[in-house]
Amino acid sequence: MSALQLNHHQNTIWAEITRPGAKNAINFEVMEELENLLDHIEETPEIRVLVLSGSHNDYFATGGDLKEFHELKTAEEGHRMAERMINILHRIEHGHFWSIACINGDAYGGGVELMLAMDFAIASKTAKFGFTQGKFFLPPGWGGLTRLIERVGRSRALDWLGSQALVDANLAFTANLINEVSITADLRTNTWNWADRLSGLDRDLIGCLKDGSSIAVESDRKTSMEAELREFSKFWADDRHHEAVESFLNRKRHS
Repeated sequence: MSALQLNHHQNTIWAEITRPGAKNAINFEVMEELENLLDHIEETPEIRVLVLSGSHNDYFATGGDLKEFHELKTAEEGHRMAERMINILHRIEHGHFWSIACINGDAYGGGVELMLAMDFAIASKTAKFGFTQGKFFLPPGWGGLTRLIERVGRSRALDWLGSQALVDANLAFTANLINEVSITADLRTNTWNWADRLSGLDRDLIGCLKDGSSIAVESDRKTSMEAELREFSKFWADDRHHEAVESFLNRKRHS
């Protein structure tokens, strides 16, 4: 059985981590299938939204598969494993497509790090978020410390990691860790609806918005606004802009 189950609908692809016997822990097989999936998305401009969830309601993802990764003993082996996952998350974070984490169940450790690399997150109201790396004498290793601080602030991030906190969905929402909380029975429908709302933009424009948001976060204000103006001017001259305006004006004329 594949570690990722895929479901296509219009411009959206939904991937479910399907390792119920391992509580949807991330292992090398999951990494390889994520890499293959990203290859496919990057080569298929019709796909505009990636949704990622777990395969059943108990778990979204419970981090790295300690049983498998425990065979890695040296710093070099740990570095190679973590670097591979960091590259996967970088491709999700900076890919020219939208990404939604559908948190159908609990997320622990690296599962939270996976969620943090995605553009948006919607969670079942029964889901919990565990910052449990410290239990295994580890800091986050997949970019999670940086992204968590960006999302919830330094003090709260350090408190959650230091206390190995288990955070419920309501607190996760009020702390800006996630974007929405959903009744569990409505979670999949609400996620599909969100994906449909996002899927109307061309991939080039999605990439422009995501790249611009990264510049805004990482650069000074002047640099960010200059980059914004360059992109605006480029898109202004694009035939797709002029065609969209013509279509809008024609509808107005005939209404």
